[in-house]
Amino acid sequence: KEFGYEFLEVNASDTRNADSIKTILGSACRQYSLFGKSKLILVDELDGLSGMNDRGAVNALAEIVDKTAFPIIMIAGDPYDRKLSALKTKCDYIEFAELQIPAIMQLLSRIAANENITAPDLALRSLARRSGSDVRAAITDFQSLVHKTKTLCSQDILTLGERTQKEDIIQALMKIFKTTDPMVAYSSLDSLDEDMDMIKLWIDENLPREYTKIKDLARAYDALSKADIFNSRIRRWQYWRLLVYVHAMLTSGVALAKEAKYEPLIKYKQTMRLLRIWQLNMKNAKKKSISEKIADKTHCGTMEATKLFPYFHKMILKNPSMADELDLDEEERTWIKAH
Repeated sequence: KEFGYEFLEVNASDTRNADSIKTILGSACRQYSLFGKSKLILVDELDGLSGMNDRGAVNALAEIVDKTAFPIIMIAGDPYDRKLSALKTKCDYIEFAELQIPAIMQLLSRIAANENITAPDLALRSLARRSGSDVRAAITDFQSLVHKTKTLCSQDILTLGERTQKEDIIQALMKIFKTTDPMVAYSSLDSLDEDMDMIKLWIDENLPREYTKIKDLARAYDALSKADIFNSRIRRWQYWRLLVYVHAMLTSGVALAKEAKYEPLIKYKQTMRLLRIWQLNMKNAKKKSISEKIADKTHCGTMEATKLFPYFHKMILKNPSMADELDLDEEERTWIKAH
């Protein structure tokens, strides 16, 4: 409204494939409105795109972002989701922090005043704390407690029971890195729906950013390495009781490695190790396929052929007929010449 823009909103979870995205957004992102106004385009629930039916939708959005003449805002609960990777380099990130207890309490207090509800501050604070930064949940709980009596007391809140809340990996990392209490750190993964191997990679990636003292960092990596050892023993012996030690080392072990809490807030980053492994595998894919053909023709193991690859490489370059004997295809021959 301030800039006089026409507003266009699209829900990504309703527009689930490339054709729908291009049909609805394609022309809208290139043409001005009927009255010559500029536009502001909002794509909501971006991380609602998933599965086979949504194939191509993210790439279609990325193409539109490249060509659009208008600003596009895309809302995602988890912007680090792998399926959104095509958009990551094309966007600026603006993080909206969760609402804190005082802000939710103030909202509930305003509702109580407007609805003539008697509610002491202590009860409203308890209700706000219980919501886990979820405003909708706080209002729903508030309404369910006062719709008959128009009054709220702290005793009423006990009847609601505990609301199950899922945490994300960033919250879990903050609990581990920002505490020296082993029990707080140990409980950091209780509500986290994440693979233990992925948690280990996140901690490994962000440890040097958080722990700046050499001794703290050394002790933290020692705990991380022990977690890795226990994890290897689980895979070797299938003795899952050892998972308790993996959990303890990744949480309390890392948390207690520091002498004192580090005050600066660090923006934790997703691990890039899996991407680097994939890039390395793609880079060595041709080498691997050629080594397999060498192993087949020379009657040796693939590992042995890989070790001897530099020698075969030189022989093929000096004697191109060897490529025919090894049944190398055109791409493999091109790779040999380029390397």
